[in-house]
Amino acid sequence: MSDRAPQVVERRLPTEESRQLVALVRDIAQREIAPRAAEEEEAGRFPREVFTLLSESGLLGLPYDSAHGGGDQPYEVYLQVLEELATARLTVGLGVSVHSLACHALAGYGTKEQQAEHLPAMLGGGLLGAYCLSEPASGSDAASLRTKAVRDGGDWVVTGTKAWITHGGIADFYTVLARTGAEGPRGITAFLVPGDAEGLNAAAPEKKMGMKGSPTAQLNFDGVRVADARRIGEEGQGFAIALSALDSGRLGIAACAIGVAQAALGEAVAYATGRQQFGRPIADFQGLRFMLADMATQIEAGRALYLEAARLRDEGKPFSRQAAMAKLFCTDAAMRVTVDAVQVLGGYGYTLDFPVERLMREAKVLQIVEGTNQIQRMVIARHLAGPETR
Repeated sequence: MSDRAPQVVERRLPTEESRQLVALVRDIAQREIAPRAAEEEEAGRFPREVFTLLSESGLLGLPYDSAHGGGDQPYEVYLQVLEELATARLTVGLGVSVHSLACHALAGYGTKEQQAEHLPAMLGGGLLGAYCLSEPASGSDAASLRTKAVRDGGDWVVTGTKAWITHGGIADFYTVLARTGAEGPRGITAFLVPGDAEGLNAAAPEKKMGMKGSPTAQLNFDGVRVADARRIGEEGQGFAIALSALDSGRLGIAACAIGVAQAALGEAVAYATGRQQFGRPIADFQGLRFMLADMATQIEAGRALYLEAARLRDEGKPFSRQAAMAKLFCTDAAMRVTVDAVQVLGGYGYTLDFPVERLMREAKVLQIVEGTNQIQRMVIARHLAGPETR
């Protein structure tokens, strides 16, 4: 095997503060996260203590306002932090992205009173969030969700089932989309639901191909009472809030995908430069050299794409099309790169002794979550050719 040190990504960051921030994250990732990633993923163990450390380090609220405990960082910086975390362990990088997604509704649409009451704990108080949009029969067609919220005096009573919830059963708060009006997207409202609410129960976590350390579970809402003070935005505004969150969330998934691909490339390069066959390193053979070159090029292209979308977001410009493109390209690239990394390692790549098989299994889910890549193609096409005719 190669004795080379792990590859360090050369990043273009806007300030000295952001450079120090990413250096801190890289140190935490390599010291506290990466060494236990394989063992804990195989055991299906969620590293809650890592999220506590990240919260204490001010890393769970980076893109949000410092007035409420956030880090005041642009998305350009926040996404590169996610990439560093995902390079060490996808469960952590994706977990931070999901937590940020769960905070989006309140940070963007909550009242000043709601923000002052809840955001400091959500962003920097050690809490962990989850986002509840999908349902057993409502995935890509999110506007058809069936979970209902019925007004009862000063409360809402929520009844229904949410599915595929990252951090389901362990989150301290849930951003929940429920139907409060007519069918379709205009009858949906957003709520902030405490994780310990009476009547809220999680099913057993799903048994997944990858990301075994990140619990994904159905949530059952059996007459859960939620005060109207925890309604986010106006009645019927929930679907618009959800869509605005997903545009940003897709960039988080794109950054995580590049992190997974970067980890796979690092393993492939280390193996290829250390493995001897026919009296020389296998990295000397053109077939493998070209594979490594293609892997690196896809990673650089994906990183440039998600960063361009992030910079548009930071400038307050429309970025929905670019977010869909970034999510599509980066996650497809991660799948290709991890498959190629397994091929570079040959038989060893197919064993649990090397991390590339785990990275390949993890990359697959990124093509599915937060809008399948087929949905991303639909979004992009609508920007190009307008809505589909019926």
